[in-house]
Amino acid sequence: MHAVVALALPTVEAFDLAIPAQVFADPGLPKRYEFTVCAPAAGLVRSTAGFAVQAELGLDALAEADTVVVPGYLPLDDPGELVCSALRQAAARGARMVSVCTGAFALAAAGLLDDRRATTHWQYAGDLAARHPAVKVDPDVLWVDEGTVLTSAGLAAGIDLCVQLVRADYGSEAATSVARRMVVAPHRDGGQAQWLERPLPAPGEGLAPTCQWALEHLADSLTVADLGRHAGWAPRTLARHFAEQTGMTPLRWLAAARIREARRLLEATDLPVEVIAARCGLGTAANLRLHLARDAGATPTAYRAAYRGHPPGAREARS
Repeated sequence: MHAVVALALPTVEAFDLAIPAQVFADPGLPKRYEFTVCAPAAGLVRSTAGFAVQAELGLDALAEADTVVVPGYLPLDDPGELVCSALRQAAARGARMVSVCTGAFALAAAGLLDDRRATTHWQYAGDLAARHPAVKVDPDVLWVDEGTVLTSAGLAAGIDLCVQLVRADYGSEAATSVARRMVVAPHRDGGQAQWLERPLPAPGEGLAPTCQWALEHLADSLTVADLGRHAGWAPRTLARHFAEQTGMTPLRWLAAARIREARRLLEATDLPVEVIAARCGLGTAANLRLHLARDAGATPTAYRAAYRGHPPGAREARS
């Protein structure tokens, strides 16, 4: 029987821990796994939801695991050498190492993500990259499979990854049965790019007035020279300030601002796609579709429908 051990670090994300418990230990499904919860020390582990989780085993349980799952936890402190050492030992003897959401920070602290692609909740992806430069952080995807090390994005993306683990272990039919039991899709396309917050200089920083001006003139055909004139800098100086304050070139920042405004209008209005494209400076509906597909992995119709809570083409329920 495949042994799955979830490592609950203080303060464990309650939902993140519930995901592997549901996928690997649901009594309503065929028994394919032995599922156990452990902690740095056996006993009660406080969760982010306020209640405590009983971990009957300590770190020794990792020595018997075929798969180790590290759910998210907060605050994102280094879990300590005892935990990191136990994770490294489990990986060294061939255990499959998996993180849900911010659990990636523990795998990274143990050095298990060095020189690998990895993901985490979009809100913390920049922090993960800053703390662990050797990790190739991809904030756009739902999960990353690096063979024996797998990471998932925030919260519900952990469901996608755990269902994928069942698929890898027992095939598509088994994964579909788990997904049906959980009333989720067996596979989701797209990623978490649509939830990313794009960099914007702080109000006190030098670029803030120019960026605000640009946001008010997205419908215009703005160029780097236009931005430079407003800021009072030469294009090269402007580019240097943009890189320092946003991590982007001026044109990349402008493109991100336009697609962010397009997403906002799709979410909040019933404006036709052609009108939204013009208001955002994207020109044509075709251009908007192209940018949105790259940024959010969706068409305008599908994106708008997702935020309205019904599938594309479906009529809203009437009372």
